[in-house]
Amino acid sequence: VHLVESGGGLVQAGGSLRLSCVVSGSTFGIGAMGWYRQAPGKHRELVAAVTSRNGRTNYADSVKGRFTLTISRDNVKNTMFLQMNSLKPEDTAVYYCNAAELYGLGSKYDYWGQGTQVTVSS
Repeated sequence: VHLVESGGGLVQAGGSLRLSCVVSGSTFGIGAMGWYRQAPGKHRELVAAVTSRNGRTNYADSVKGRFTLTISRDNVKNTMFLQMNSLKPEDTAVYYCNAAELYGLGSKYDYWGQGTQVTVSS
């Protein structure tokens, strides 16, 4: 499974960005896809994720109502988007797309993109 991200950059507070992640390869076993972020000096945290089993998307409280995760599928690849609106300086981080194989009882295997920097100026 291979993930390639694009779309990061510098934006003023209140602005918008859209991140993209192309997920290719053997994705048959992927049970969840989503976006994480890591700010300097902080742990990587979940931003938004959707599970294949129920199609439900979960968002971090800090981004609810501002960020939207969508997925486009074709025969060759999946493309995952994160539309980010009303951006705040605290959204500044490296954003990573993620695809996970789920094995039950909390066990999983993660695939990660290379990360893309999002910087929001005040």
